[in-house]
Amino acid sequence: MPLPKAELHLHIEGTLEPELAFELAARNGVELPYPDTDALRKAYQFEDLQSFLDLYYELMAVLRTEQDFADLANAYLARAAAQGVRHAEIFFDPQAHLARGVPMGTVVEGLWRALGSSEHNHGISTRLILCFLRDESAQSALETLEAARPYLDRITGVGLDSAEVGHPPVKFREVFEAAAALGLRRVAHAGEEGPPAYITEALDVLGVERVDHGLRCVEDPALVERLVRERIPLTLCPLSNVRLRTVDTLADHPLPAMLDAGLLCTVNSDDPAYFGGYVGDNFAAVRQTLGLTEDRLRELARNSFLASFLEDDEERRARYLAEADAYEFGDAVS
Repeated sequence: MPLPKAELHLHIEGTLEPELAFELAARNGVELPYPDTDALRKAYQFEDLQSFLDLYYELMAVLRTEQDFADLANAYLARAAAQGVRHAEIFFDPQAHLARGVPMGTVVEGLWRALGSSEHNHGISTRLILCFLRDESAQSALETLEAARPYLDRITGVGLDSAEVGHPPVKFREVFEAAAALGLRRVAHAGEEGPPAYITEALDVLGVERVDHGLRCVEDPALVERLVRERIPLTLCPLSNVRLRTVDTLADHPLPAMLDAGLLCTVNSDDPAYFGGYVGDNFAAVRQTLGLTEDRLRELARNSFLASFLEDDEERRARYLAEADAYEFGDAVS
């Protein structure tokens, strides 16, 4: 039995495994620029964030119908359940689909076919977070939020993702203020490739409640002190950091020092189909490579539930925390 955990940094489009990509391409008459799944998997070698994003957006062409999005989400949920995930807060990128002529309703309703029954089918409670693409315009973000209005009963919060450098959080002040007025929770990618100042800006300008990645906060001791004092969660993605060259090797990852500093860190998978592992694989990797103790691993699991947007169901949060506390470790953790 794997360690019970929540996953808080997961792009559903980033769970598109090569096999499913080819299956959906055949279903929808889309021709992929790769002869087979092996060739596509070999393309999953990235120099940086942008080289990953280029392939990420290219493969989205296979996602056309509600059933496609449902199949994508169900495939992720099945893998997540096998790795101990009890709660998942899932990002999606509607602008990337709207730009291809796929309506907001197709995306949300398709995802909801899987998410709406995921507790029954997979034993996982879920939340859905709409992300704005930061390399698109602020006006496009506002239009996307407006397009999502009919579906806000399915959407818990908003986030900010895609290419970070050159796109500071302040660019999206207006849409985050609008989201807050609608009662949506707020998160943002900051401090992955962008500087620590982007983390501060996301907190002060966007009012985010969680920082996605936040890795570079360690370069600013005053910021670290603030994050500890205010108990701002960080959704770290270790295997992603290695694949995108934000750290040279997993052994160089600052996760242990961040935990020692008192930061509320969580471990997540980001875009697992592309980065070599789902959340349980990330836990296993940091345990083996960084030598994390059982107490540290349990702390990470507890943090994931504490950082979850479960304020509407504190009984559920308490149940998940009790599961993490009662977990007995074996030789492997996933």
